[in-house]
Amino acid sequence: MVLEGDREQDMDKVANLKEILEQDPKNAFARYGLAMEYAGRGEMEVALAEFSRLLADHPEYAAGYFMAAQTLAKARRVAEAKTRLAEGIACARKAGNQHAAREMQAMLDDLEMAE
Repeated sequence: MVLEGDREQDMDKVANLKEILEQDPKNAFARYGLAMEYAGRGEMEVALAEFSRLLADHPEYAAGYFMAAQTLAKARRVAEAKTRLAEGIACARKAGNQHAAREMQAMLDDLEMAE
């Protein structure tokens, strides 16, 4: 059950993040936050567009790949999710972020086993 106050608070978050991005369109944290807000609201296509923009501007942002893949998987776009995970694993390994690489590999393994 979504309360009216919760909806207003979510709208405020989106508005605040958009305002930050108007001032600084390449702000990775704000772009990621906006994508996550849209994903949390079930607006998958809008969320995926924001994740794509984030990764175009910041290809080193490993969490963006992981969360984009999760959003794609929820939207039943498994092939695209697997592609994002492969990209994210390469990104994480390049940055020396083994924890992120392992998390994404585990999700990739799960998706492949489910087929």
